[in-house]
Amino acid sequence: MAPDRPLLGIWAHPDDEAYLSAVLMARARREGRRVVVVSATRGEQGAPDPVASPPQRLARRREREQKHSLRILGVREHRWLGYRDGELAEADASTASARIAALIKGIRPATIVTFGPDGLTGHADHRAVSSWVSGACRQAAFSGQLWHATLTEDFHRRWGGLSSRLGVWMDQRVVPSTPAHTLVHQVVCDDPESRLKLAALRAHASQTDALIEEVGEEVYRRWWSTESFVAAPRRDQPHDPAPQPYAVAEPDLQP
Repeated sequence: MAPDRPLLGIWAHPDDEAYLSAVLMARARREGRRVVVVSATRGEQGAPDPVASPPQRLARRREREQKHSLRILGVREHRWLGYRDGELAEADASTASARIAALIKGIRPATIVTFGPDGLTGHADHRAVSSWVSGACRQAAFSGQLWHATLTEDFHRRWGGLSSRLGVWMDQRVVPSTPAHTLVHQVVCDDPESRLKLAALRAHASQTDALIEEVGEEVYRRWWSTESFVAAPRRDQPHDPAPQPYAVAEPDLQP
């Protein structure tokens, strides 16, 4: 990544960036680089019981959680797009892409990180954001690097069973399984980095407390201790978004 130009992350919900790029961002900040995070929604529908956690109240809580999480990572710049959680697939894609294109032109990032067409988990909001960013890069004539967050074959071998059991996949038919040799970049967290990432994820308590309680802190920390990215295909490259089949096994849950 170019040392003198920003890293821009564009995601659907608060906590997406923490799961998929926390240490990537932290390393960039340690190098003195500018990092900007964009969230399309405030994640106001992210509660199992909307009566106990009404959307407006949850949105305010998730705003606070996002601010705290990014502060832990040293990230000072964040933008909200203000879309409704769970409704991105119905939003006007051309308008959304134009808004993101304006941000790209203003920030002038060297690298953009976001979801691939699969949305990583298959979530419709994630997939919509991926499409918006692709359109925005074309509109902005973006000449830098566009990276898609992905999962590797090794991740699925180690953690696929646990992820399936806990309902991580919204649509398992499109979950990516990327061979390691095709990655453009991978962050393998050392022990202090994985603990920093754990703190950033813990800041999103409304979304992570139950998972951490379910699997235990040490397993949770190891589960998300690698961040993998694949380069988005150029316009002249054929792209088949269909995922490759992968083997799933229950991970070793011993610390």
